[in-house]
Amino acid sequence: MSTRQSVDLLIEPRWLLPIAPANTVLERHAVALADGRILALGPAAELQARFLPRERLVRERHALLPGLVNAHTSACHALLRGLAVRAPRRRWLAETLAPLGQRGCGADFVRDGTRLGIAAMLRAGITCFADLAPLPEESARAVAAAHMRAAIALPVSDLASPWAEGASGHLARAEALWDEYRSDSRITLYFAPRAGVSDATLIRVRRVADELEARIAVQLTELAPASAAGGALPDGVADAAPPARAGAAVQRLAELGLLRPGCRVIGMLGCDTRELALLAHHGAAVIACPQAELRLGATPGPLALPEGHRTGLGSDSPAAAGACDLLAEARLAALLSGWSAAQALHLATLGGATTLGLASQIGSIEPGKAADLMCIDLEGSDAGQAARVPEVIVFGATRSQVSDVWTAGRAAVSGGRLLLFDETELAELPARWAQRLALQVAA
Repeated sequence: MSTRQSVDLLIEPRWLLPIAPANTVLERHAVALADGRILALGPAAELQARFLPRERLVRERHALLPGLVNAHTSACHALLRGLAVRAPRRRWLAETLAPLGQRGCGADFVRDGTRLGIAAMLRAGITCFADLAPLPEESARAVAAAHMRAAIALPVSDLASPWAEGASGHLARAEALWDEYRSDSRITLYFAPRAGVSDATLIRVRRVADELEARIAVQLTELAPASAAGGALPDGVADAAPPARAGAAVQRLAELGLLRPGCRVIGMLGCDTRELALLAHHGAAVIACPQAELRLGATPGPLALPEGHRTGLGSDSPAAAGACDLLAEARLAALLSGWSAAQALHLATLGGATTLGLASQIGSIEPGKAADLMCIDLEGSDAGQAARVPEVIVFGATRSQVSDVWTAGRAAVSGGRLLLFDETELAELPARWAQRLALQVAA
């Protein structure tokens, strides 16, 4: 009678990058999964002798990593890819994106767009994302149906939006949605103050977040002081704050008591040492979206890291970045800042998980953590030596090489094939919505 312990899956890649400990690449190791979690990792021969898997997956030319974490995006904007992108950010959002959003961002738009965005992210090895949608309940439902993991924004505005009327309406709907998902193991919620929000409303957000022990995320270009921004902007329309104004936004957050642990600021490209020192002092986290930031007029420059691991990478809106592609974001961030490939992979995995408050659950391959994993095919790459594998992944691989993805141990992509969606239906969505939005704009 076998004494081996039964497990659901034993994955045996050529290389294993656990992310923690840092700068570690293991050869001929395996990972055992059971009940949606990582049970053990170690030399493949030892785990073969120890466990009796229901399924064994050998990937001879692949690297196994934690699933990538997209720390800021608007998944429903996957339906808007292909829009012309014009800097500065305020002009593009006000003249191009906002009119489409006002006419087309009903429940079906958010539902279809989020499904399309989730499918694209899974294909790219992303197993967790922070989402900002005009109707967060629709985004959350799409995430739940896909068995994915996400942090969903609760937007708060002083102005009317597709979700609510005024600040009180937004906060009331936010608290109701919080009650609905407070015990969900895969969906977390956070507050997202929008453009033009007043100091009084920011203080209300802080108080409610304190009561609920919720996190807050703000885009610096949307939180410049009202006097500097020239008054309130339409909901969802961000101001094109130059570096000095970005610094004023950081100072404003600090003065109002929002700059603290559990707060993350989005859009730090080109910020100087004063802002970083203030962030570090207050324990806030940083999300950089280098591709979208550069396309929308940010000043090219290195991405600075505050102390600790409170930095993650995001793709921002797919309409701005072109795709939800964390490998491309990691590559650009490394090139801008001179980071090593291992540092860039850390930001795309455990760094992002840390900023979302999920580091105890995901972001590294460690026993007890959720089995959110991705496998990337390195055939033909110069990855003969283990030490070169991170460099090959960051500077030589693309999202098309992602072969397998698991969310909580459940296969979402296998052999490069998406399992959870009807790909024919997904392929029809962009054209259908392009025609629908064009008709609405004409009307």
